[in-house]
Amino acid sequence: MKFGPVAVSQAAGAILAHSVSLGAAGRLRKGRVLDADDLAALEQAGLAEVIVARLDAEDVIEDDAARALATALVPDPGAQHLRVTDAFTGRVNLLAEGPGVAVLDVAALEQVNRVHPMITLATVAPYQQMAAGGMVATIKIISYAVPRAALDEACARAQRALRLAPPVVQAAELIITEIPGGAGTKGAKAIADRVAAFDLMLPPPTVIAHDADTLSKALDAAGDGLILILTGSATSDVDDVAPAAVRMAGGQVMRFGMPVDPGNLLFLGQLGARPVIGLPGCARSPALNGADWVLARVLCGIDVTGEDIAAMGVGGLLKEIPTRPQPRAGRKPR
Repeated sequence: MKFGPVAVSQAAGAILAHSVSLGAAGRLRKGRVLDADDLAALEQAGLAEVIVARLDAEDVIEDDAARALATALVPDPGAQHLRVTDAFTGRVNLLAEGPGVAVLDVAALEQVNRVHPMITLATVAPYQQMAAGGMVATIKIISYAVPRAALDEACARAQRALRLAPPVVQAAELIITEIPGGAGTKGAKAIADRVAAFDLMLPPPTVIAHDADTLSKALDAAGDGLILILTGSATSDVDDVAPAAVRMAGGQVMRFGMPVDPGNLLFLGQLGARPVIGLPGCARSPALNGADWVLARVLCGIDVTGEDIAAMGVGGLLKEIPTRPQPRAGRKPR
């Protein structure tokens, strides 16, 4: 593509690079392919030259290029649960068809952005929770056209490099343990709202005494689906009440603790085919915390391992929740 000023008389068929005022006659918008009438209007406005872009034989115009890259990324919108918008001024957006989690092939997406600086692809963070209509990615061809060879290479690297994982868990329930003078069912609505964001209704919580035997029996009686545990007293060790109760019920605890703050005191377990999440106390607040990241993946059928949770620490320093009993700042160091 050639870019720069040319005489108005030589600008037919070129793309106008910048909008031009014609005075009382109006305005020609940038991106317009100039025709004979446009050239006459420019001359009548007293302009001798304009800045234009001229395509080479091997160039692909911006909308066509953006559309081609979108097709490479999302060849099957239904299966990938994404909606591809129409191309406009070199841009195509990829939108979530419903709630879910963005699953990205980070290495492939980074390779796409290395092909040519005029071919750009921006996405949300890996595993970001999405609502219906949320923008998962945007493709933008910065210039008016790009070389076909570069576009072909970007498309080859982009094949199915992103998708939306929709919710797969069909049922969930919340068990709350109580201690004298504790929070009781405070926060149950915040947890129900989190689950509702994935089109899943959380029934009223089961409220029991805070001891391992009672909790173990409640776990035995729980139905199919995801089990959430919110304890009246914070889980402080892998042998504390809630993790111990999971093991007493025949389950296992795969991970206690996570390098995300707020959210350190989460644990992740399994009871038969049912995933179990021991929620940190900060889950009583609607503010983002580490439990949100784990909950979203589990609800969408994405395996969460100890290694996955360990990797959450980079970027895991979240906004402080003012209602926490021991905030990060404001106390003298011990």
